[in-house]
Amino acid sequence: MANKVTSMQTLRLIIQMLDRNMSERNIARQFQISRNTIKFYRERLQTSAYTSKQLLDLDDAGLSSIVYQDSPSVQHEVERKQDFREKLGYFLSELKDRGMTRQLLWEDRVAGRYIAQYPDGYRYSQFCHHLNESGKVMQASYHIRHQVAEMIMVDFAGKMMHYFDKVTGEQVSCPVLICVLPFSNYTYVEALPNARLSALIAALNNCLLHFGGVPLSFKTDNMKQVVKKTNRYEPSFTDLIQQWSLHNNITLLAARPGKPKDKAPVEGHVKIAYQRIYAPLRNHIFFNLQELNAAIQVQLEVHNNKNFQGKTYSRWQQFSQHEQHLLQPLPDQPFAVRHSTLAKVQKNYHVTLGEDWHHYSVPFHHIGKQVTIIYDHQTVEIYLEHRRIAVHKRFFNQHGYTTLKEHMPENHRAYHQQKGWDSDYFLRQAHQVGPATVSYIDGVLKGRQFSEQTFNSCRGILRLSSVYGKDRLEAACQRAMNASAFNYKTLANILANNLDKAPQADQTILFQTPEHDNIRGAAAYE
Repeated sequence: MANKVTSMQTLRLIIQMLDRNMSERNIARQFQISRNTIKFYRERLQTSAYTSKQLLDLDDAGLSSIVYQDSPSVQHEVERKQDFREKLGYFLSELKDRGMTRQLLWEDRVAGRYIAQYPDGYRYSQFCHHLNESGKVMQASYHIRHQVAEMIMVDFAGKMMHYFDKVTGEQVSCPVLICVLPFSNYTYVEALPNARLSALIAALNNCLLHFGGVPLSFKTDNMKQVVKKTNRYEPSFTDLIQQWSLHNNITLLAARPGKPKDKAPVEGHVKIAYQRIYAPLRNHIFFNLQELNAAIQVQLEVHNNKNFQGKTYSRWQQFSQHEQHLLQPLPDQPFAVRHSTLAKVQKNYHVTLGEDWHHYSVPFHHIGKQVTIIYDHQTVEIYLEHRRIAVHKRFFNQHGYTTLKEHMPENHRAYHQQKGWDSDYFLRQAHQVGPATVSYIDGVLKGRQFSEQTFNSCRGILRLSSVYGKDRLEAACQRAMNASAFNYKTLANILANNLDKAPQADQTILFQTPEHDNIRGAAAYE
């Protein structure tokens, strides 16, 4: 009884049974309580001035004061709780110090700590238990009911995603943006090439396009791309994000510094993104940002269409039925951040975009000229004297090259084409001539251990079609295959001597051993 207080409901049942003159032994057996405890209750109730009916009519506090009045164990527990509650603020503040632990806070060998000041206080396990319980109470959260189409909350995930550059083999890290409409919890996720404001704005444009409308306000933490100067009441925003907000008719808001609960929905969805997007894609390999984002969108659709836990509807259903039609309409054109810079065309007929340190080609005859580069997040345009001479899709890999074949000199094009040669290339070219040529080219490719050693022979064979025509080359290949001779010289000789035009019956004569006085036959060896 000293360690466990009986509930008031059980105590009332005991009063009823005692009033019916049931034995202490039976009552103790029914409630699995010590017989001495039942005896203690009977003595306490009998010393009070109340009848059984009056005792049952008392509230819990009144009944407890009669039964447990002056009980040493209960009084001791009350005193310990009172002392602990008085020190709770001190305990929680101390635990915030670097290196402080609960063990150090409790144990008696550290001067001024809990058990040293109050030897009859809680043992260590109970001390930790009450700390946990008190911490839960102090960390109580308030459920906010968000209005329909009122707000979008945005945050970067703490963990990046990656893809591999095919050219360099480098693993490229990509920050991941997560956007949530808190009313429906409908979510948008996108991997960005970098965390600069221009990339962020492009992703926000994609997000609004994905939602099909614009909410009334935009809320984020104090990320440096958005908030120029933090303030609890009046934060200052960067000029570019303010232009974006005016373009989309959306109000900018920032969470209080150090208060992540101000944007709790998106904080929670960062964790969900780790579970439903990062985890399913952890073993996949991607070779560019587009592949990565395409895979993210597949997992994102699964997430948005998955029912809420314990509910019969999904984020998509909540969004499409109750929120989407209340969003503001999208602007006619998405907000575009366009920059301009000057550059000189280098000897390799490329210009360098300094922001990404990426190189883009222009027609080679502009080498040495100064041009103007106008670019946004998606496109790079190059102008010479107000005339556009090149346009490229923007890439963000540093020191990379984006080159168009039509910008190359003729000899560079030939070298570029040669770099792309493989067995399949020559077989595809042979298909344009005929089946015999395909079989012959295949025989040439298989004639060496390394097929690369036969590429020049294949080039020469295919070039014969431009000299003699496809029909004659096809006939020559057919005739040469009958002799099992797979090389360029055989075909060239057949075509040069017009043997491809000879009747097929004459083919055996072409490859018989000629008669000559200096050649002895089998009879000479009898």
